[in-house]
Amino acid sequence: MKALVLSGGKGTRLRPLTFTCAKQLIPVANKPILGYVLDQVAETGIKKAGIITAPETGQYVKDYVGDGSKWKLDVTYIPQEPLGLAHAVKTAQSFLAQDSFVMCLGDNVTGQALSTFVEKFQKEQLDALIILKEVDDPSNFGIAQLDKNGNIVRLVEKPKTPMGNLAIIGTYIFSSKIHKAIARIKPSWRGELEITDAVQELVNRGFKVKAEILDSWWLDTGKKDDILSANAKILDEYIEEDVKGSISNSTIEGRVKVDREARILNSTIRGPCIIGKNTVVEDSFIGPYTSVGDNSQILNSNLEYCVILENVIVKNVERLEESLVGKNAKVTKKQNSATKLHIGDYSEVEV
Repeated sequence: MKALVLSGGKGTRLRPLTFTCAKQLIPVANKPILGYVLDQVAETGIKKAGIITAPETGQYVKDYVGDGSKWKLDVTYIPQEPLGLAHAVKTAQSFLAQDSFVMCLGDNVTGQALSTFVEKFQKEQLDALIILKEVDDPSNFGIAQLDKNGNIVRLVEKPKTPMGNLAIIGTYIFSSKIHKAIARIKPSWRGELEITDAVQELVNRGFKVKAEILDSWWLDTGKKDDILSANAKILDEYIEEDVKGSISNSTIEGRVKVDREARILNSTIRGPCIIGKNTVVEDSFIGPYTSVGDNSQILNSNLEYCVILENVIVKNVERLEESLVGKNAKVTKKQNSATKLHIGDYSEVEV
């Protein structure tokens, strides 16, 4: 079995951050989202992974993943124009050959291991296993209908009329039969080859297509608030107390991770949160669910529920909350009021 990890797309909902960074590389808890996806792929025992990349951001993905040895994966990069998920599979057909494969979106994070789904797929000798999650707003997702045995009988992309609330979350396992199904479908009204149409083709032709309902959390990190939610969830689930930096006249409360090369002076850090390498926090308060990236400076400021990327300066900001701040940004404040920001790389803001 192989893995196909989709790290293309333009990330338009996260601009301006994604002008200079693939959306899959935006960090939560100071680690790119793609890293968590590859962790889960590696845990299945899969050894070969194809990574779909976009022309604009492919090099950033390559710079982060490298040859895949960090995850003990043999990685092949596969460039693709963004013409649909089924088109990505079609583009990767020579890499996938006749092997079964797991397909994951590189910007989706779940709290459940992939290995459990792989075991089910293999044990039941399925042609497709689609992972679903109950949602409150089914009109925004691809929705699946199941029979009483868990077989998929119908898939509809963003239905206008209610037909259930089981959303397709972007994790799939396919046998090689998916290639023939994709060859039989036509582009949708969006001009894309839809994976839902290909799965429906498998169903129509009588192949074994089942679903598994996710029993943990799932986060699609496509927008600013999604990034903040994912950051909070990862900090909640995985961060343990690990304070190794230089701490001077400061208070550390709760589950806080401080890099050994960070410095905390005259400040309070309240977890769960993480402070990156070579970062300085001085005369400041860092509240729960905040990640501060490497080489940043937080000076005379109060932060809570924020994601701060690397090489950022935040100075004299009385209260910064629910904010996503891009690399190399500088945020300073001259007035006393709460501030919410979503700013891109190399920005400078005075408020």
